[in-house]
Amino acid sequence: MAMEIERKFLIVGDAWKVGVVETLVLRDGLLARFGEGKVRVRHGGDRAWITVKGPRDGISRAEFEYEIPLAEAEEIFSLCDMPHVEKVRHIVPYEGLTWAIDVHQGALSGIEFAEVELDYPEQPIPMPPWAGEEVTHDPRYRKATLLSRNAELLRGRTA
Repeated sequence: MAMEIERKFLIVGDAWKVGVVETLVLRDGLLARFGEGKVRVRHGGDRAWITVKGPRDGISRAEFEYEIPLAEAEEIFSLCDMPHVEKVRHIVPYEGLTWAIDVHQGALSGIEFAEVELDYPEQPIPMPPWAGEEVTHDPRYRKATLLSRNAELLRGRTA
């Protein structure tokens, strides 16, 4: 089974910027939720994917990702819940691991995370100086929670 083993951290400062080796502009759309899992479509550059993620088990979860034609992805976005998640992902290698620094735009503008994918759950992580508090298990930092909270704030401004 394909597994995603990932830890998420808040970011301290901007020292990570000097290590960026690649930058991607990504857009995610939530297509469906099932139990504690989800199905999303993602567009980045000239590629697109459908991803199925199962429920979390600690820092692990089943993840299946399938590349799809870009034109089909654009059509699928029209079926997704709004708002879509927009972010700039910066790839930063640090002591043998590849970190993804996500700088959100649009509905989640101003939110930044550092994520690192691991080979196994107990894998030691050399901590970069710009990785702050770990929020892997904190539901306040899940995208669904952040989007919901943001929608409430926006509704409050227009009321």
